[in-house]
Amino acid sequence: MFALAVPALLLTACSNQMQPVAFQADGRPLKLSDWHVVEARDGKLVLNQGVVPYDLNTPLFTDYAHKLRTIWMPKGVSATYDPVDTFDFPVGTIISKTFYYPKVGGKDGNPSDVARSYDSSHDFAGEGLDLAQVHLVETRILVRRSDGWAAMPYVWNDAQTEASLARTGAVLPLTLVGAGSTREDFNYVVPDESQCASCHAQDWISRKIHPIGPKARHLNRDYRYAQDSENQLEHLMKVGYLSGAPAPASAPRNANWMDTHASLDARARAYLDINCGHCHNPKGAANTTALTLDISAAADRHLGVCKPPVAAGRGTGDHFFDIVPGKPDDSILPYRMASADPGEMMPEIGRSTVHREGVALIKAWIAEQSGSCITIH
Repeated sequence: MFALAVPALLLTACSNQMQPVAFQADGRPLKLSDWHVVEARDGKLVLNQGVVPYDLNTPLFTDYAHKLRTIWMPKGVSATYDPVDTFDFPVGTIISKTFYYPKVGGKDGNPSDVARSYDSSHDFAGEGLDLAQVHLVETRILVRRSDGWAAMPYVWNDAQTEASLARTGAVLPLTLVGAGSTREDFNYVVPDESQCASCHAQDWISRKIHPIGPKARHLNRDYRYAQDSENQLEHLMKVGYLSGAPAPASAPRNANWMDTHASLDARARAYLDINCGHCHNPKGAANTTALTLDISAAADRHLGVCKPPVAAGRGTGDHFFDIVPGKPDDSILPYRMASADPGEMMPEIGRSTVHREGVALIKAWIAEQSGSCITIH
């Protein structure tokens, strides 16, 4: 009897007062609460029963926002493991991603002032987000329907009690407050539904969208659940949300880009994989550039080493090659990462600010490389 109760216990979230999760087989529900996946209750953002949180070894950068990711599936079905691509999720799967920031000045601070911080002490740890400590911005829903995946963005209200559908996106003025009270005003852009598709369409021929993060190499890490810390692949297998996964030691694993114990190459490749690889791959939206930035790319011209740009325009910064070994300041790749100009920046959407630490990582990685490029005038 006890053994049968363990999976149910692991799936139990903070609140048992919510209505059951509602798979919406069609349409665009106007309120996030129509899904009953995550809801604001009693000063917390809580997960419903059966909603499982997860994280990535290296996350995609979005203007320094923190993210709470979740998966829910109907009873009796599971995703099928794949060693390389996104897992094959069954119809009825709901994936959510809530974007939020640590508050500046506590609960009485200006809500448009948000922290530029990697402090995760108030992040989700199996017990819900404390709304006195964090400011919710948006929650994105990816739902697997019979005709494929559908993406819907929801924007949280000022009261932090509900999020409403924003089919045409939204622009939210915020101020990043960093160490020493440095301030940077920026516009946080909530993508519209077509922009969601532009990143999530991993195959640019079919244009069908898929989740980006739920791949073995991103998920193969421990997570601090409400009950205990456990490897995420093992946990998803245990609760019945995944089938066919090998032991974690036999599964691929990307590096954590911030883990200085990992090699600089592993950290940089993991960063490029999650931030750029979903477009820069042989089937992606940027396949015509001949620049491959997912983890499978060989360390040659496919990765940009001594490769001239195809159609970067003024995004080249008058540089000749994507990567010039040993010379990050002569390389196009970090130049575009360090720009917030819409005509130059990469990625083209998904950020309004420059990820300073990410740029520093890629520059250090290029500086470590040996070799030279031949320029023909």
